[in-house]
Amino acid sequence: MRSLLALLSCAFIVAASAASAETRVFIIANQADGYGIDQCLAKGEKCGAQVARTYCQSRDFAQASAYRRVDPDEITGSVPKSGANCSHGHCDEYVAITCQR
Repeated sequence: MRSLLALLSCAFIVAASAASAETRVFIIANQADGYGIDQCLAKGEKCGAQVARTYCQSRDFAQASAYRRVDPDEITGSVPKSGANCSHGHCDEYVAITCQR
């Protein structure tokens, strides 16, 4: 009986801690910087991990769990039109960074 109660208590604690974890996806403009960081993020390559983590930490999140390029069609809401803020021929390119607390 005690072991069952202990097991249920552990399961409750694990479920409660998982429920308190917060995840948020940030959509940011993928601006060519000349260093290739934009491509690391857009392609989900390992070289973008530190940039994504730093981005999340600057917004009080512990880590970045994912990052990838997103098409403007995937984004709901207001997206700048083609030609707005274009630099180096990279217009309408966005990156999604998933941050977790």
